[in-house]
Amino acid sequence: MLIAGNWKMNKTASETVEFCSALRRRIGGIAEEVDVAVFPPFTSLAAAVRLLATTEIAVGAQNVHWATEGAFTGEISAPMLRELGVYAVIVGHSERRQLFGETDETVVRRAAAALEAGLFVIACVGELEEERDCGDTDAVLRRQVSALTEDDRLVVAYEPCWAIGTGRTATPDQAREAHDVIKSLLDVPVLYGGSVTPGTAEELLAQPGVDGALVGGASLDVDSFAAICESAIRIRS
Repeated sequence: MLIAGNWKMNKTASETVEFCSALRRRIGGIAEEVDVAVFPPFTSLAAAVRLLATTEIAVGAQNVHWATEGAFTGEISAPMLRELGVYAVIVGHSERRQLFGETDETVVRRAAAALEAGLFVIACVGELEEERDCGDTDAVLRRQVSALTEDDRLVVAYEPCWAIGTGRTATPDQAREAHDVIKSLLDVPVLYGGSVTPGTAEELLAQPGVDGALVGGASLDVDSFAAICESAIRIRS
């Protein structure tokens, strides 16, 4: 089971040093019982890698470009991330799709480049609120997931867009149904993401087909993130 913390555009490098030092003390021992990863902003990656290098906590990036180099202002390539010691990347997060024009095609290209470079990939999929209201969740997930290629280093995160940063969370039944659709298309681990908190984590993680969580806001606080990791351990045992 994997618990991944997506920090989004939060924490400076100095704040990352403080957080990672506290995280080591808080979950250094339990990180061997459940897979844990944090995804800081680009400017904090080096600090996170340095602080967590001797632990079982992995460090990932929140995005990656499909080219290895070139005239792509503001982008980061997989070789650059590998040189930093980064272990994984997130691609296709709903905020990237909705705010920055990501498409299924660009998500696939980013994922393929990262996998080819030896990085693990968390590829995000999920429906808009209006798509769920119209009964199109299944079709949306099939379109997004079918574009991906199965790989041993690929993880899919189901994150209903209407639950991102809203405080709303999919019901356990909704999460299970979506994960069943994804797993019918790809034989890969599937995480749930969407306002995961210490209060909702255990019930969601206990659902069949839920292999972990992609945590947003709750990953910014050491105690709340640790509590979610501890929930994952209880589910595994």
